[in-house]
Amino acid sequence: MFMSEYNHTIDIKGRLIVPAKFREELGDTFIVTKGFDECLLAYPKSEWTLFEEKLLQLPQNNKNARALVRHFMAGAVECEIDKQGRILIPQVLRNFAKLNKDVLLVGVGTKIEIWDKDIWEQNETNDIEQIAESLEEFNIRL
Repeated sequence: MFMSEYNHTIDIKGRLIVPAKFREELGDTFIVTKGFDECLLAYPKSEWTLFEEKLLQLPQNNKNARALVRHFMAGAVECEIDKQGRILIPQVLRNFAKLNKDVLLVGVGTKIEIWDKDIWEQNETNDIEQIAESLEEFNIRL
């Protein structure tokens, strides 16, 4: 399970160090794709396979379902960790997530979110108590 957050920088070539704790669970190769809220998602191959199966079960005659499948599948790339513990994030994904220099890698259970630090900080200003209250509709009580 992925948890915690790590600050790193992405270099001009798009290389990003993956924390050792995350590398252990991700394996040598894994999938990075577009996420929500202007972040990227990194999945171990086993988790990506499960997620991909769910996406492919969505009804193709539903416009929203097709858009969701495109969002995740078109942006998906297989990443390999180099000898320095880095991955290369393609330009199209860096543009999507507005990754410039300071980056945050955030463990969120079965996957990792990759954020531009400024965007992360803007999202962190959300009223977490109000968000928690709104989750009662999912029968979740904290």
